[in-house]
Amino acid sequence: MSLVDSHVAVVTGAGSGIGSAIARRLAKDGARIFLYDLDPEKLSKITADIISSGCSEKRIGSMVGDVSSSSNMKALFQACLTKFDDLSLLVNNAGILQQKLFQDISEDDWDRMIEVHLKGCFLGCHFAVPIFKKRGGGIIVNIASQLGQIGAAELTHYVSAKAGIIGLTKSLAREVSKDKIRVNAVAPGPINTELVLGLSEAWRNSKAEQLPLGHFGEPDDVAATVAFLASDDAKIYVGQTLGPNSGDVML
Repeated sequence: MSLVDSHVAVVTGAGSGIGSAIARRLAKDGARIFLYDLDPEKLSKITADIISSGCSEKRIGSMVGDVSSSSNMKALFQACLTKFDDLSLLVNNAGILQQKLFQDISEDDWDRMIEVHLKGCFLGCHFAVPIFKKRGGGIIVNIASQLGQIGAAELTHYVSAKAGIIGLTKSLAREVSKDKIRVNAVAPGPINTELVLGLSEAWRNSKAEQLPLGHFGEPDDVAATVAFLASDDAKIYVGQTLGPNSGDVML
């Protein structure tokens, strides 16, 4: 895909699952990448894996930090600019998952879910937009969830956070498109990741039965969607929510 190889990309939550698949795909397509994760061991592993696959150390950077911390996120973007002197693509992917009945969700559970997903996405956009405006454009891809569109029992706090990301994406897109900043979201269906496999077997089996394709997707399916949105093939996509979801949501 054209233009992906010209990108300098920040990917949050890059240590595992969908985030690591996105990092691998962007590196494979030739982008320079700066990876961010809370887990230093996972971050070191994915960085080493990408380098061993042929990516030059000069084309990859990484930093450990928390997406819900404004100071951490400010440092992330400063570090990316220091290494590459540019930023053209932001993928807000970091997330957590917790299965609980609504009445069992504590205030701390709620706050942490909103902080990681919605505040983390907000902070990423908050620091990226001025950089993009100064350079004359950029691309933001926010990773939401199809559950933010249809809801899900025992995941109320997660669904609320993901629905907020979809709303943020649409509103920000309307505000900054005039500045040549394209903002879109990807709302994956159930994907075979460590997070999803942490849900109960009963929940996963029930969800698989509901899917028209009858099975979960893979992280690479989501990475391919992100790569498309990062390319000039998606130049008229603005404020959209694309759904690699095995048919769970049909819009």
